[in-house]
This record gives sequence, structure tokens and C-alpha cells, in this order.
Amino acid sequence: MILKEKVMITPYQCERTLHIYIPDKKEENERFPVLYMFDGHNLFFDNEATYGKSWGMKKYLDEHNGRVIVVGIECNHTGNERLSEFTPYTFYEDEWGTVPEKGKALLKWMSTDLKKWVDEKYPSLTDRKNTYIGGSSMGGLMALYAAMMHSDVYSKAVAVSPHIYPVYKSLRNDLGCTIHEDTVIYISWGGLEYKPHIMAMATDQNLQILRALMKKPGVDVIPHCFKNDDHSEKAWEKELPVWMKELNIA
Repeated sequence: MILKEKVMITPYQCERTLHIYIPDKKEENERFPVLYMFDGHNLFFDNEATYGKSWGMKKYLDEHNGRVIVVGIECNHTGNERLSEFTPYTFYEDEWGTVPEKGKALLKWMSTDLKKWVDEKYPSLTDRKNTYIGGSSMGGLMALYAAMMHSDVYSKAVAVSPHIYPVYKSLRNDLGCTIHEDTVIYISWGGLEYKPHIMAMATDQNLQILRALMKKPGVDVIPHCFKNDDHSEKAWEKELPVWMKELNIA
């Protein structure tokens, strides 16, 4: 089933909708891992997705008897606020101008207040082993950053097509951090996401990030390049079974 809940994001002092998936059939005393996701409105239904195409996650989980709770946070739809809330670093791009960082406060809130609220309200498994985070594009960047800086909370991170290249230097500098052992990080990108010259740069940067992560003791990294896929929900729906199976989520 899909539930919708309004919550107050205290760092921003604004209300936001959560799109929450819970398995329909629950055994007595059964509890579930929790996957926190960004852009919750794009996860389950086409008619709610920004571009008219969702990830089809409800359909997939229902068909595969997924035993997981998914908590999807709807983005801020005002101007560039989604970009700002979903970045841990201030950056500049010609298309958007300067985008100020607001993502660190969001991740801290998610990892403390939101997690506590979910664990009190829903039949969740509360330990680190059963707490995951994921997203695409800017949400993928946030999931990667969470795996680096909040690995005490999240044991698995799904960074689908993370928007790394405008913040690469800042991200690379922070890779001196300590990451909890037994952390699994899935990172992917599509061969048709950018124009060729940017794609070459983005791929090189992704590989540099991957190499740095692979040097971390006890950290497992799962990389994928889908050479014929672009930067879209349609591509990410096709990719969904890959990371669900490889991360042993559903």
C-alpha cells in the first residue's frame, strides 16, 4: 500500500509530503528494513511523477513480494529549491547559476528526527543493518554523501546517476572521511546522460570516486555504466531490478 504523510522539515520550517510504501500482507510481529528515498513523488505512480513517468517501484515490490518500507520525500517544487535542498555543496552551473547548499541540514534531519518518527510510527527494523538510502540525480548525490558522512545510520546507499560533476572537487576532498565497515554503495550512470565531452569528464570523475571508495576498509562498491541509457525515470525504472537484487533489498 502507499500512504501519504505530511511532516515538518524542521531545518526549513516547511511541511512536506512523504510517499510511503508498506507491504500489503504483514505477518504477525513482522518488521521491515527501511529505504529512505529522494523525489518520493517520482517513485510509485506515473500520474504523480514530474515528467509523467515513475520508477514503477510499487509494481515491482508488489510483484516480487518486497519486504521493505520505502519512505520517499517529495522534493521542493519551487524554483531551484530542489537543487539546493538536494546538494551538500554550493555549486555553479550555467543553466541554474549559483545553487546554495541546503542538503546537509536535510540529511541530518532525515538521519535523526525523520528516522525516529518512522521507527515509532511504522513496523520498521531500526538498526543500521536494515536502514538504507537512495536517490537519482541530485538525490543520487545526496545518497552518496549520506553513505560517506552518515554511514553510522545507513548500511546501504543507492546512488543512481548521481549529479557529481559540478561538485566533484568538494566531494573528492571529503572522501578522506571514515566510512563504517560493512557499508555497500551502488553507483551507476548512463552512457547517454550527457553530451560526449561532459560524459567523458563525468565518467572519469565517477571512476575516481569509485577508486577512492574501494580503498575504504570493509566498504563494498557496486558500479554500473548502462551505455544505452539516459537521465530519466524510464531508464531508472529499467535499472530498478538491478540494484534491488544486488543490494538484496527485493
